[in-house]
Amino acid sequence: MDNRDILMQKYELGRLLGKGTFAKVYYGRCVRTGQSVAIKVIDKKKITKVGIVDQIKREISIMRMVKHPHIVHLHEVMATKTKIYFVMEYAKGGELFNKVSKGKLEEDVARKYFVQLINAVELCHSRGVYHRDLKPENILLDENDNLKVSDFGLSALTECRRSDGLLHTTCGTPAYVAPEIIERNGYDGIGADIWSCGVVLFVLLAGYLPFHASNLMEMYRKIGKAEYKFPSWFSPRIRRLVSKMLDPNPNTRISIAKIKESSWFKQGIEGSIISPEDTFVLAEKKKQEVPRLLNAFDLISLSDGFDLSNLFEESCGDKESRFISCKPASIIMSKLERVAKIAKLKMSKKDGGLLKFERSKESRNGVLSIEAEIFVLTPVLHLVEVKKTSGDAVEYQKILNKVIRPRLLDIVRSSQDEALPQQRPLVQDEQLQVPQEQPV
Repeated sequence: MDNRDILMQKYELGRLLGKGTFAKVYYGRCVRTGQSVAIKVIDKKKITKVGIVDQIKREISIMRMVKHPHIVHLHEVMATKTKIYFVMEYAKGGELFNKVSKGKLEEDVARKYFVQLINAVELCHSRGVYHRDLKPENILLDENDNLKVSDFGLSALTECRRSDGLLHTTCGTPAYVAPEIIERNGYDGIGADIWSCGVVLFVLLAGYLPFHASNLMEMYRKIGKAEYKFPSWFSPRIRRLVSKMLDPNPNTRISIAKIKESSWFKQGIEGSIISPEDTFVLAEKKKQEVPRLLNAFDLISLSDGFDLSNLFEESCGDKESRFISCKPASIIMSKLERVAKIAKLKMSKKDGGLLKFERSKESRNGVLSIEAEIFVLTPVLHLVEVKKTSGDAVEYQKILNKVIRPRLLDIVRSSQDEALPQQRPLVQDEQLQVPQEQPV
């Protein structure tokens, strides 16, 4: 095997699977296990030049949050000085679009895909994630013909909302975007995703788009008025469900909970002992409350040889502070609990070594909320990240500098104690030819 085709001594790079606006995706294979993967290659210089660094950071964060049987899994993120590599689950069946392009699907097949799509989207929304570009091209199929939602490049998080509680970025694919996105007055990410799911369902069952016109403005007019016609073979139950999802008024549009209560939807899961989403929930409940392991991307971010902090991590100045400790996670947690009492903060524990601290009273900029998360670097080395999630920045800085930092000094590891291992890329850097496409 030629070392020039091996990424970080871990993955064999294979054929090109596809191109995106700012990336290429290759087939890959894990050298150690033989597992097939998809490797998304992004050119750092290009994303910096066009100003989408935050978008890439957000995509990484989101893919770590949304783990579900019907969402493409992100195994790890790696980087050289010029490239970023997303190592993801390989969906052997390709895009759902390839099936739909050949014509409408059988109703039972379409229902199976739709049930899986709704379960995946529901999980995203429960994590505060809005996809914003749901379409058959971004839905993949695995070797067992199960659906996998992919491409979170245009996704948004709850904190992306403005003071009015709405999102305002106009994005997505024209034929699948909700009318409120086109109107540019702000929109709810949940409702926008439900509309797109409605368009996907129509396409699966009809074999063509509900909204099509000779030009974009005419298409937008039809979307705004929900002007479309059902094919003759759509049953009354399907028509009712689709019309409720393609309601042009986001305030009266059907919710995911109501979609799952519809008789047509429930017919797809009748007789099954346990659904894929139930399996996921049970697996989540079995997880112990232990600190999260950092992947290769996180380690590289802390390495002098591959310092990506300027590209991927927020400035620690106002919102975040990090330190490394050799103490066990239990001791670190105990220390943080004592700090919370001194600062008169209410503390609560969450899964994965996450601690949340809140003021009991609201200040001028809302209730101060602070999160502390413990990550495992090695069995004897932990990274602790403290950050403000809401409230007044001045109040946060005062607590951070006068209470938190001074009382954690005895467990903080000096950067001179031991250097983290250096990483060396084993692949030649090539220039990506990225087409200059723009989202709507």
